[in-house]
Amino acid sequence: MSETRTPVATEQAAPAPPEESEELSGRKASLWADAWRELRHNPIFLVSASLVVIFAVMAAFPQLFTDGDPRNCPLERSLGSPSAEHWFGFDLQGCDYYTLVVYGARVSMVIGTVVTFFSVLIALVLGSLAGYYGGLVDTVISRFTDVVFGLPFILGAIVVLSVVSEQSLFWVVVVLVLLGWTTMTRLTRSSVLSVRDADYVKAAKALGAGDLRILTRHVLPNAIAPVIVYATIYIGIIIAAEAALSFLGVGLQLPAISWGLMISEADTRVLSSPHLLLFPGLFLSLTVLSFILMGDALRDALDPKLR
Repeated sequence: MSETRTPVATEQAAPAPPEESEELSGRKASLWADAWRELRHNPIFLVSASLVVIFAVMAAFPQLFTDGDPRNCPLERSLGSPSAEHWFGFDLQGCDYYTLVVYGARVSMVIGTVVTFFSVLIALVLGSLAGYYGGLVDTVISRFTDVVFGLPFILGAIVVLSVVSEQSLFWVVVVLVLLGWTTMTRLTRSSVLSVRDADYVKAAKALGAGDLRILTRHVLPNAIAPVIVYATIYIGIIIAAEAALSFLGVGLQLPAISWGLMISEADTRVLSSPHLLLFPGLFLSLTVLSFILMGDALRDALDPKLR
C-alpha cells in the first residue's frame, strides 16, 4: 500500500523584487534637486562657477599662482612693460604687476563674501519678522528699511568713509553692510508673505509648533531661493563697489593691495602704460561678471516659469 505524502507546510512566497524605477524614483523630488539637474547642463553656469572657484582659490592661496613677493619692488623696474618673463609688467614702484593682481583678488573676494554674508543675515531676520507677523512689526521694519534704502549707496558710503578716522578693511565692510541689506530684506519679506499662509504652515501651527520652529523649518526653507539668487549677484556688486570706493580715494588705502587701488594709480598713466589699467580691470570685470552670470543661471533654474 503506497503512502501518500502531503506537504506539511507550504513554502512562503518570496517577496517580489522591487520594480525598476526611473531616474528620479527613490529620491524626494524638490526644487533644489530640479535646479541642480538644470544647472549641471547649463554652460553659462558651469563657466561662471568655474571662474568663481578659480578666483576664490586665488584669493585663499595666491602662492599657487605666483611665487613672487608683492612687496619686492626694485625702483629700477618702474613702469616696465609686459614681457615673456614678467607677463603683466611692473607698476610705478617696480612691483611685479602679475603678483599684485593675484594678491589683489583676496581683498575683493573677502569684502564681497563678508559683506554679503552679514547683509543676508540682517535681511533674513528683519524680512522674516516683517513678513510673518505683519501688522505693526511689518510697518516699523518696512519704514526703517525705506529710510535706509533712500540713502544713495555709493554716495552714502563716500560720506561715511570720509569722516571715519581710518579707512581700513574693517570700516569698508561695516559701511557696505549698513547700507546694503535693504533690497534683500524686501525680497525676504515678500517671499515670506507668499508662503506664510500655505497649508503646511497652517498644519504646523495646528500641531502646536512655535513661531521660531515654523520660521526656520517651514517658512524660510521655502522662501529663501530669491534671496540666494540675489546674494550671488550681490557679491559681484559689492566687489565693484569696493573698487569704486578705492578708486575715489575713500576706500582702502596703501599699502593694501586691491584691484581698485591699482586702477586708481593707473588713471593718470593710461596712455603711457596701458597695462596698469588693463590687467586689474580685466580681472575685476571677469570676477563681477562671473557672479552676475551665476546668479542669473540660478534664477532661471529656481524659477520653473523661466525654464
